[in-house]
Amino acid sequence: MRCAACCALLNRTARIVRRRRPAAAQGAALLLACALGGCAADTVSATGIQTESEVQTVYAVGDIARCTHPDPRWSGAFDTAAVVTAGLAADPNAVVLTLGDHTYPHGTAAEFANCYGPTWGRFKERTWPAPGNHEYHMQGAAPYFAYFGARAGRGYYSLRLGSWRIYSLDSNLAGAAQARQLAWLKVELAQDKASAAGAGTPPCTLAFWHHPLYSSGGHGSVATMRAAWALLQGAGAELVLSGHDHDYERFAPQDAEGRLDPRGLRQFVVGTGGAYPTPFLMPLAHSETRDASRNGVLRLRLHAGRYDWEFLEATPPQLPNASPPDHGSGVCH
Repeated sequence: MRCAACCALLNRTARIVRRRRPAAAQGAALLLACALGGCAADTVSATGIQTESEVQTVYAVGDIARCTHPDPRWSGAFDTAAVVTAGLAADPNAVVLTLGDHTYPHGTAAEFANCYGPTWGRFKERTWPAPGNHEYHMQGAAPYFAYFGARAGRGYYSLRLGSWRIYSLDSNLAGAAQARQLAWLKVELAQDKASAAGAGTPPCTLAFWHHPLYSSGGHGSVATMRAAWALLQGAGAELVLSGHDHDYERFAPQDAEGRLDPRGLRQFVVGTGGAYPTPFLMPLAHSETRDASRNGVLRLRLHAGRYDWEFLEATPPQLPNASPPDHGSGVCH
């Protein structure tokens, strides 16, 4: 079978098995199919999938391991990993979403092995990643894809966590590669909508990628994912998680053109994984909370029809009189 045909068959099979088989069987089936067919699946399977009445806990952050010290225990990544390790130990079904720039400065294999591995690599089997721009310092982000293997998909993929649908996208793509990702996302969203209409219980939706469409930080807003944002909003999605700027920022729901919209997407920028802090510039419209004073991790509780968030600090604030860590809740559209 040709690789393209194999991939198409695999993706159709993935959409079937993720709804009909236990989670462990899904993962085994997809990995075997990829191994035999020599191509990557666009849909991957999460272990520990919950029923729709249960709560799914997610820990999310990007911009993680700065490999400047020979001992990773003297790094911000070690501190944030300790927060996540404790949370995962308390909840065996919790998972981790990484928002890109896993290592600094270049995303090399040595950085993944010697810097990321001893810190965040401790829960690699419970991590679902998205690539950042530093991964692409290496040709094709090859060390990133080698490190995460099947879980990285082809840079974008989808999975189900509890009653939520999750999309991991690659904000580094351009041209034909970006067009393929958008076409895939459009098809996936339409299929999910059709399935939800048949079941009568539409899932809540979260997407994550590296470059934020909106940011008050030093890198600022990056327009690359505007089209993806519009597709997600059209499908009724709730949340977008990004990194890139090394700070924490929460926005009110807005549309792809930056207009306040109660049916828009709420974006969190969580680039506080331990690399190094960067300051804010001019606050953007609809920015509700900003914090560049500490490292930490965003914890989401994904319920059926609603969500809670809390920023868990890993290090004391670096500024006097810093505000308490952010927390709150919202409902799905």
